[in-house]
Amino acid sequence: MFASRVRAAAQQAGLRFHLGGTLPEDDPRIAWVIVDLATRSGAVEGLVDRCHAACPGAKVLAFGPHVQVARLEKARQAGITTVLTRGQFDRSLGSIFQPS
Repeated sequence: MFASRVRAAAQQAGLRFHLGGTLPEDDPRIAWVIVDLATRSGAVEGLVDRCHAACPGAKVLAFGPHVQVARLEKARQAGITTVLTRGQFDRSLGSIFQPS
């Protein structure tokens, strides 16, 4: 399962991982909000604003299948600055959670 690979990469970087279908109410400890566009593409509208309110320091990332160009573009139009194909996200797992 892909989520287990993401969990392992996050934990390797010293982060806690929580898989959820909704954004927690108010938790400034959240460092990343990651959206799988294959299953949650409807969640991108307004997501950036909700993240800034609930977890202001969080980085928002969306990923999806490379063939679902419209979903990737919809995420960009919603203001998500880091939008990757699933392959790009998978290849970046070894370094993406490391401090820059």
